[in-house]
Amino acid sequence: MDEILWELRDHCAGLNAGRWDYIFSIIKNFAGSGRQFITPDRAQITMTVPFMRAYTELLVSTCHKRKAHAIGGMSAFIPNRRDKEVTDRALEAVKTDKAREAADGFDGTWVAHPDLIPIAQAEFDAVLGKKPNQVDRLRDDVHVSPDQLLDIQSIGGDVTDAGLRTNVAVGLLYIESWLRGTGAAAIDNLMEDVATAEISRSQIWQWIRYEVVTREGSHVTHSLVEQIIFDILQGIERNSNDRFDDAVTIFRQICLDENHFPTFLTLSAYSQFLVSSASSKP
Repeated sequence: MDEILWELRDHCAGLNAGRWDYIFSIIKNFAGSGRQFITPDRAQITMTVPFMRAYTELLVSTCHKRKAHAIGGMSAFIPNRRDKEVTDRALEAVKTDKAREAADGFDGTWVAHPDLIPIAQAEFDAVLGKKPNQVDRLRDDVHVSPDQLLDIQSIGGDVTDAGLRTNVAVGLLYIESWLRGTGAAAIDNLMEDVATAEISRSQIWQWIRYEVVTREGSHVTHSLVEQIIFDILQGIERNSNDRFDDAVTIFRQICLDENHFPTFLTLSAYSQFLVSSASSKP
């Protein structure tokens, strides 16, 4: 982070705590480094697990030491104007998330939906008052070691059948959306982007490689993932303009080759996107 701020010193105002990006980077960099880096269901990797706390607190400390702004991460929860219960859960989750960020010293944040701005604004106003930021809060109490930033073991948790199915669904639905030109997609009341799709496919790759058994006793294998792909497609209402066939091809390339871990899913997806774009021109 010090190096990024130095290189961009004339061109940036600060750094953002990209929560999903950091989780994906951990999995990607250590995907083949042993079972100690196996991660549980994505839903269990919250912002309060030790290695994520270490990451965000180090970001605030580093930014403020350099007089740069520290911007909090995006809460993926989004309201649903047709479902009050979903909306209430989203508002409460965002409120808790933004209260933690403001208390930790962040200077601002971002959200996935405009309806959430007042919630985030209120939590930061409660801490900042009339101050525009809290860059003067240096967080000298923060002392983070490399081991803390890589402490996957302390997450605990486990892999579940539901978590595996969610990863397959998010991967397929997001890639299909991306191929049609939509880079942020609302899936099951969460805002999904490239980073969350990357987490989904990289966890599947990792679980297959290390022969993970879910809490319910299912062995995560190629054949199980293929069955889930089939089941998900059976439940989708297809049309002539969808890109699910391409999405399945890409999904298989990026998570079912256990001997090769593609760096980014978009490298595989761009070729399909460009072919489609070229063929649609008059």
